[in-house]
Amino acid sequence: MKETMNDTILGISTALGKGAISIVRMSGSAAIQIASKVFKGKKDLRRVPSHTIHYGHIVDPQSNEVIDEVLVMVYRAPKTYTKEDIVEINCHGGIFVTNQIFELLALQGARIAEPGEFTKRAFLNGRIDLTKAEAVMDVIDAESKAALRLANYGLRGDIKATIDDLRVKLLNIIATIAVNIDYPEYDDVEELTNSVIKPQIKDIYNQLKTILSYSSDAKKLKEGIKTVIIGRPNVGKSSLLNALLREDKAIVTPIPGTTRDIVEGKLILGSIMLNLIDTAGIREAVDEVEKIGISKSQSKIDEAELILLILDGSAPLEKMDYDLLELVKNRQHLKVINKSDLPLVVDPEKFSDSIVISATNQQDIKKLEEAIKIYVMIRDVNETNVSYISNTRQLAKINEAINNLDEALKAIAEDVYIDIVDIYIQAAWNSLGEIIGELRTDRLLNELFSKFCLGK
Repeated sequence: MKETMNDTILGISTALGKGAISIVRMSGSAAIQIASKVFKGKKDLRRVPSHTIHYGHIVDPQSNEVIDEVLVMVYRAPKTYTKEDIVEINCHGGIFVTNQIFELLALQGARIAEPGEFTKRAFLNGRIDLTKAEAVMDVIDAESKAALRLANYGLRGDIKATIDDLRVKLLNIIATIAVNIDYPEYDDVEELTNSVIKPQIKDIYNQLKTILSYSSDAKKLKEGIKTVIIGRPNVGKSSLLNALLREDKAIVTPIPGTTRDIVEGKLILGSIMLNLIDTAGIREAVDEVEKIGISKSQSKIDEAELILLILDGSAPLEKMDYDLLELVKNRQHLKVINKSDLPLVVDPEKFSDSIVISATNQQDIKKLEEAIKIYVMIRDVNETNVSYISNTRQLAKINEAINNLDEALKAIAEDVYIDIVDIYIQAAWNSLGEIIGELRTDRLLNELFSKFCLGK
């Protein structure tokens, strides 16, 4: 069914499953009217004040059967999430009872919402911009304090404020050029371009480049660092993974080649999240299954942002160890000499940047974690610096703006007509406008909000 802003939409806003409560939400001009058809309580929902909660029951109007005991929250436009009337029914958290209420409201005329349609309406009705809309999903997806803080930059409007400030500066340049074009007799074009416009463009260009320089750290804080544990069989890769995760995630045995597939887990170290991947031991495969596992390991190494190369310190290094040392030498990696609880055969002095541990010793694991934090060296998120933007779409538009301003500076250097410079500046202004949704397409909105859950 094609969505329309005139419909009253319906969604389940809590995760579908057994729990203490479920929330069924409606938004639209008929939301209160529809809810009043199935709600029985002391007050008529159509006459209650905004932002109030009411106890009662949901009753099937056809059979007069009680479905559930509920609390109903009524929010009247415009001071709501969507700037429309909203009703939220808090019912018991069973799957069947939630669906019964949901179906009952649909029968009364509410349309099932598309994914993200509540937030989409909030955007279309002017309550939030696109950066806030995207931040809503980032808050839901956040898996660390740093990722949550990044999301809150967008949610509280910091990113929009930064982009707005840059667009105002660009608009002032555009206005200056427009006046010069309309009234050329008042200013010397060359002087105006070089002494006024060029420094202003350069300043905005540098601000955007600063934002871009922080983006790599921001993406790592938000999404985590893809960290691959590699080594030949039986050097303790799975034991290390289990020790880092504080759980028995991977099977550990003395038999070489136990790990035949990728085993993954997440580890949070302060503001850093590691997406840990334990790989199959790399050697000449003895059967087809192990061959597939080793092939997967090699592909994960290619994708890795950090490699933990594990060496068995209790046994002489083998050819495969040296091959792996050669493989990682130009990649971001840490060498970990494991099994220090046994007599060491490998000389750590030959690897000045290595860390000697026993995967069975928690103090050694903490030492490794500290070494990882120092090695990664991500700039932490703070309250005073809002240069962190991790959204891929937003960063693409910032790149567009940078490229256009670069072209404007080149045009100035080549002494081309000011009209041409103006075209590049306006293109940069438009690119930044797309970040906050000042310029948008239906395709963009549909793609963006389709990633949301149904009741958001």
